[in-house]
Amino acid sequence: MTHRGHIVQLPPNRVWRTYPGGATLDRITGQDSPADSHLAEDWIGSTTRAVNLDRESVYEGVSQVLIAGETRDLTQLIDSDPTYFLGPQHVEKFGNSLKLLVKYLDSAVRLHFQCHPSPQFAREVLHSPSGKTEAYHILGVREDISAPYIYVGFQDPPDRDSLKKLVEQQDIAALEKCFTKIPIKKGDTYFIPGGVPHALGEGIFMVEIQEPTDFAVRFEYEKAGYVLPEAARFMGRGIDFGLSMIDLTAYPLATVARDFFCAGGSRRKLSSASWAESLIGPDRTDRFSVSKSFINDAYSRTEDTFSINIVTAGSIDLTAGGKTHTFHQYDKFFYPALLGSVDLRPHGSAELLQCYPPT
Repeated sequence: MTHRGHIVQLPPNRVWRTYPGGATLDRITGQDSPADSHLAEDWIGSTTRAVNLDRESVYEGVSQVLIAGETRDLTQLIDSDPTYFLGPQHVEKFGNSLKLLVKYLDSAVRLHFQCHPSPQFAREVLHSPSGKTEAYHILGVREDISAPYIYVGFQDPPDRDSLKKLVEQQDIAALEKCFTKIPIKKGDTYFIPGGVPHALGEGIFMVEIQEPTDFAVRFEYEKAGYVLPEAARFMGRGIDFGLSMIDLTAYPLATVARDFFCAGGSRRKLSSASWAESLIGPDRTDRFSVSKSFINDAYSRTEDTFSINIVTAGSIDLTAGGKTHTFHQYDKFFYPALLGSVDLRPHGSAELLQCYPPT
């Protein structure tokens, strides 16, 4: 099989969203006139279809990838040899599903107030094997944003009836008072469990790691002049269904720092001068894991699980099957589980974000 022994390169895979953004994505891919639009996300190594009302005929979300000089649909590529790409244990447990979705997200405005189903809610109510547990890894902030922030959980939660009234009236000022801004900076990582209300602030460029669905309840209807159709607010169901998903727990800032901010965990030595640091491990979730490698010298990778990888700083050469690829900052690639040994050599030093499926 000609695809065996090769790194899978992940070209840009822009996806339409209900909010504007994406100028940073234009810039990092070298476009002449970077500009915000509704193509605000890049879905990385994705086998998940995007759900956009009135765009059902558009095949978007699933990655078209490059392997051995050939462009392939990632879903079809994996289906052609699932054990090689995903590993025998993963296929035995999850079939041909990646059980993982990774995105670039670049916000020009504060995103809608929203929440996503927890794994339990998804299983019991939606009859889905996946909800939308997610995590943010901040890559940068636009120069004109002096105080970048996110909202995570209600710090001053309303009761269920009051929340319904605020949402029906679209009293955004009152809804915003239920939250406290959480200051963020480049390099921060936050874990966002399903059910926890949240919103990303304006001007943030980040990696989002999540379960492989496009489930969302948006309880703020308008953003930058675009009004969500009714069917796009509560997943095609009524307001009571949507609001039943929202966690009304009070999360003081100290609790946010303890439960949602990921300060970095255990370190694993890769070579004499390189190491990997766990950002999200099994103590946070069983839905995915995330680590960051700090690469300062050459070493060989011999892992037997697949991963989606993003160069977050510097450049590296990867050699597999006698072929060397050079990846620069913000380039992405997929390691097949049974690829075998891969030699990595940084150009000076580099950082690599690595996103793994559940085990």
